[in-house]
Amino acid sequence: MKLIKKGHSCVRLEKDGRALVIDPGGFSEDDAAVGADALLVTHEHPDHFDEGRLRAAMEANPAARIWTLRGVADRISTAFPGRVHTVGEGDAFDAAGFEVEVHGQLHAVIHPDIPRIANSGYLVDGSLFHPGDALTVPGRSVDTLLLPVHAPWSKVSEVIDYVREVAPRRAFDVHDGLLADRARPVYDRLIGDLGGVTHSRLTPGESVGVAR
Repeated sequence: MKLIKKGHSCVRLEKDGRALVIDPGGFSEDDAAVGADALLVTHEHPDHFDEGRLRAAMEANPAARIWTLRGVADRISTAFPGRVHTVGEGDAFDAAGFEVEVHGQLHAVIHPDIPRIANSGYLVDGSLFHPGDALTVPGRSVDTLLLPVHAPWSKVSEVIDYVREVAPRRAFDVHDGLLADRARPVYDRLIGDLGGVTHSRLTPGESVGVAR
């Protein structure tokens, strides 16, 4: 399976000639979702869910399907009858040949005055975990963690402790669209030195092989 970093929190997974795209939001490339056979959306915030990007993918491939939580599904399902599937914690399904499990229920706390929304993390093929905007621990071993490294709702000590608790073989940064270039080496050093796992980041368009 190949992991391709797209902008911010969006990634593309490819295997056996098929593609799965997670979170093609407003900070990703305009065509981030085009060519996908399956799409997963973790929650409704615009940096993760962009209706235009999803529509482009669905229109380009009439066989493409979306799996997401109800808050997103309700906003796009009428445009693509029978092609948008609502999922929640504990669900497991096949998405274009990728085995997916749903973990987690809520977005991380941004501030006590801001109501929390639903958030679904996705474990793909039992090896790669994308938590969306939460520090969800999936409760099983993870080979590759997509690590939300920088967000209004987190601080680096929480990110480090999250890496330690999940204890993947390696972690790649996501949710980094607002992280200034001069700050990246600081985060790299802190997480690399203290996280206890192999930690790295991919530039948009860069790819790497990951375990199936």
